[in-house]
Amino acid sequence: MEWSLHSAEELSAAMRAGEVTSVELTEEAIARIERDDKAINAICVPDFERARAAAREADAARARGEDRPLLGIPVTVKESYNMAGLPTTWGNPQFRDYVPAEDALAVSRVKAAGAVVLGKTNVPLMLQDWQSFNEIYGTTNNPYDHGRSPGGSSGGSSAALAAGFGALSLGSDLAGSLRNPAHFCGVYAHKPTLGLCASRGMVPPPVAALPAEIDLAVVGPMARTARDLTLLLDVMAGPDPLTLGVAYELALPPARHEQLADFRVLVIDEHPLIPTGAAVRAGLNRVADALTAAGARVERQSPLLPDLAEAENLYTQLLASSAAARMPADRYEQMRTVAAELPSDAQGSDTAWVRGAVLSYRGWVEVNNRRELHRQSWRRLFAEFDVVVCPITPTPAFPHDHSTDMMQKRIDIDGVAYPFGDQHIWPGVATMPGLPATAIPTGLSPEGLPVGVQLIGPMFEDRTPLRLAELLEQRIGGFQPPR
Repeated sequence: MEWSLHSAEELSAAMRAGEVTSVELTEEAIARIERDDKAINAICVPDFERARAAAREADAARARGEDRPLLGIPVTVKESYNMAGLPTTWGNPQFRDYVPAEDALAVSRVKAAGAVVLGKTNVPLMLQDWQSFNEIYGTTNNPYDHGRSPGGSSGGSSAALAAGFGALSLGSDLAGSLRNPAHFCGVYAHKPTLGLCASRGMVPPPVAALPAEIDLAVVGPMARTARDLTLLLDVMAGPDPLTLGVAYELALPPARHEQLADFRVLVIDEHPLIPTGAAVRAGLNRVADALTAAGARVERQSPLLPDLAEAENLYTQLLASSAAARMPADRYEQMRTVAAELPSDAQGSDTAWVRGAVLSYRGWVEVNNRRELHRQSWRRLFAEFDVVVCPITPTPAFPHDHSTDMMQKRIDIDGVAYPFGDQHIWPGVATMPGLPATAIPTGLSPEGLPVGVQLIGPMFEDRTPLRLAELLEQRIGGFQPPR
């Protein structure tokens, strides 16, 4: 029996029943990677010998009567996480030889839960693309169409999952970097509530691994089933013990409902700043129809929804401010010069980016206060609804485009070209206020490409969109392996 596309939950049950060992699962995964990854290039840093040793230890632990949450499960880890003894480069040739001395906190938690780490997955340069290619490791291809992107920046992880290279993967998300690859590769991902999962050690080299969280950014789980997302999230979640002085077990509230019929759902398919392509709209309609057929309350509009155009402006400024903090001094001074020359009435995303990049602390606090007003608006909305369903990005996976000038790139939405960077607009709906969002597959486009949507839930009520994802998987299906 081949196990490579089974869920982590199924693999755990099989190991408990004595049907398979971790060593057997690990050897099968390694053989599959060695056979298929030449065409996909998802696993950029293999760690097979340590994986084999971890699998042997997992089998020995099970023989001793142990049964940890991920015991013996083969997993992969995004290259941007520190792992002791392996390079962490963020795809930047400048850091080709950087090897951290200790694991990122999320990696140590996954290992403590018994997981077998097969290796690290590919990323774009400094995690700044919805593709996954760099000068060190080359290009990762979408398993459904090798001429297309697997997404980014967790594109190596999504491609690995779709190809059967491990049951779970660790990713991260700032501008859709968990959700976009899940959408492009037909798998599941969960962007946790901001601050739910400590991210120490998921930092660019040679930044010290400190318990300081980056605004907007999260680490989170990826999987081929919704239930596996919850399994991995429960391992990753919790504050950094360095901030508390002790280990702390975080108890999230349960899902609001257990049955589809009880959910109150707002479905939105339009944004004032970017259109929704036909394939994505069809996926949204499929979810809405399934919810309606199950007896759920489904609405298509609500006056409680925060102003999405203003939200995008705030998100862009906060994102730019965070990015500018790591800019070289000369680049930052250029931005200050450009900002000083802007007309006072200038508008648009480019203007918001420039102004955000040079925000003073006073200016950042003002923007953050407006974010808090949006969070309050979301609280009011989630008193009337349980989940908001909306696009992750306007289209299925696009063809590879490795031109270097991001400002000149375009994304084709039903035959009309739009700025490439506008793909961050839909992810920002959840990212700006820090809300949890679960990416789910909804089927394939007419061209055979995966299409997904995101389920946005109330802050720190991550189990609510995760439960809805599980119920929808039962109703409309989930991951479909590439042919």
